[in-house]
Amino acid sequence: MKRIVIINGPNLDRLGKREPSIYGDQTLTDLENLITDEAAELGVEVQFYQSNHEGFIIDEIGELADSEVFGLIINPGALTHTSLGLRDALAGSDLPVIEVHISNIYKREAIRHHSMTAETCIGVISGLGFDGYVAALKHLSKLD
Repeated sequence: MKRIVIINGPNLDRLGKREPSIYGDQTLTDLENLITDEAAELGVEVQFYQSNHEGFIIDEIGELADSEVFGLIINPGALTHTSLGLRDALAGSDLPVIEVHISNIYKREAIRHHSMTAETCIGVISGLGFDGYVAALKHLSKLD
């Protein structure tokens, strides 16, 4: 069974409380429940990881690259726009990765319009809310 890991970066543990006009009122637990249900229908195993600390996320990606993980879905949060280290960890993982953003980063502040991590990913989904994670999961589940 394919194992896909969903990594959520800084402040995503605050979903449902932080800027609901941008991110909605559902929580990270709600997101994880949605993904778990979808994974069961697709016949894939999912695992979740969230950290507000860049180094912890980079360490986790390195560990996952050396494990039996099939692929990653990552919402790097603000690290998307600032972290060369995260970009290098994703590039060095040799895993299929899909970058997801709940909000449309291109309708937000100009600094959010550039993703340092996108070029290491097989795709980027932005602005579809939680549905973006589901779309990413469906896509990865179809890959060989």
